[in-house]
Amino acid sequence: MIIISDSDVEQVNKVTQSDVEREILQKKKASPVIYRYDSPEALEFELKMRSKIVKSATDLDASGVRFATFKGSQCNKRYWSRTKNGGFGLKSGVLPSDGINDIFQNGYLYAFECATAVVIILYKAVLDAIHKEAFNTYFTELFLWGWNVDSNLRLISVNNKNEAYLGDILYFENPDHLPETPEWQGENTVMLANDQYYGHGIGIETSEGIISALNSKRKPGSMTSAYLSERVLHPDFQSLQKLSVRGNPLAVQNKYSVNAIVARVGANTYIY
Repeated sequence: MIIISDSDVEQVNKVTQSDVEREILQKKKASPVIYRYDSPEALEFELKMRSKIVKSATDLDASGVRFATFKGSQCNKRYWSRTKNGGFGLKSGVLPSDGINDIFQNGYLYAFECATAVVIILYKAVLDAIHKEAFNTYFTELFLWGWNVDSNLRLISVNNKNEAYLGDILYFENPDHLPETPEWQGENTVMLANDQYYGHGIGIETSEGIISALNSKRKPGSMTSAYLSERVLHPDFQSLQKLSVRGNPLAVQNKYSVNAIVARVGANTYIY
């Protein structure tokens, strides 16, 4: 169920959606979990941000970037400085938006592991959602290395894979991975569609395809299969929306159109 506090029913009736956004909205409306939003703008921002995460993941898959451990990581030296631990620090004088965009434009110059890939996907989605002026204001010291993230990219973790939505980050565990290849102890993935995931180094696959790829990296004779864990990760959409509004005052003027049954009870609006 979705609840929007202190909202105008006419606004809620006007939310425009892509196919991805519509699928997310319908699933949230049907969920037994209550999802609360401060405004229709907050709901729309999350829907659009999730859609951009999905697009960023598919774009990264098509960009030519390669999988590598931290030891073998590579980057475009025009924009990034590679550190001894295999991370990438944004060079002085380079706009954060240019550094992130270059990964998608010149992917053949880059190689990194799956956690770094997910963070890059999230940065690109944020860039496209809040626009480059706001992104360059709030994400000034990018350092790409595993799960290291800028303080403005707040990540929220829940343990309920049944409440995963398109654009969420899910993790496939591989408990019996080969000791000499710790990079295959699991796979961080982006949920692109119903039972479709992008995992850097594996590609776009079903859950069965991801598990099969990980099982091929198990200890000889192992009978313990890889599996989809309960962990679900996503950005703090409300926090990012505030950055978007600060960096782009016109962002709050978006119009809405929702194909839903709307009921007003007291100060709250319910969408079914």
